[in-house]
Amino acid sequence: MVNGPDYNTYLEKKRCAWCKSHPLYIQYHDNEWGVPVHDDLKLFEFLVLENFQAGLNWLTILKKRKDFSKYLDNFDYYKIANYNDDKLNSLLKNSKLIRNKLKINALKNNAVCFIKIQKKYGSFNNYIWGFINNKPINNKYYSIDKIPSKSTLSEKISWDLRKEGFKYVGGTIIYAYMQAIGMINDHKKDCFRYKEIQLLT
Repeated sequence: MVNGPDYNTYLEKKRCAWCKSHPLYIQYHDNEWGVPVHDDLKLFEFLVLENFQAGLNWLTILKKRKDFSKYLDNFDYYKIANYNDDKLNSLLKNSKLIRNKLKINALKNNAVCFIKIQKKYGSFNNYIWGFINNKPINNKYYSIDKIPSKSTLSEKISWDLRKEGFKYVGGTIIYAYMQAIGMINDHKKDCFRYKEIQLLT
């Protein structure tokens, strides 16, 4: 729960229900979720986090986010693309991370694919935002139950990423990724961030 001086501020603002009044959720919701991201390093970071989130809840990832940054060379995809077996095994044994062999191996694979996309399109930003012609989608949901877990567009992007060799990029993961990097504004219409995000697009 939110405690201290910030509690009254928390109560005053209407937020998306998934915040659950946890400080990490609130900070992420209020400052990052839905904000358009165009920096390739940040785009890779969110892709990594969404990959590791598969089958888990987002709060688990937020709690480990600093450790991911620390042990994954600040999400430097060039370094990650060159990780050797010893490095990958050390990550697999690291209790501060998500110790899933398939996800750890996908980490290096996706870094290699990410760099290939950059070379092919000039940047990963050009590639991923090209699916929506650089114009964010502002949905208009009033209930969290109405927000889909995937869409025709996320399935299309998922298919294309898999064609490029990426792993752990199913339609549901990619929909969450699109929400995270601001390609989709899925804040509820009555959430205080909805209009603020709209103004950024």
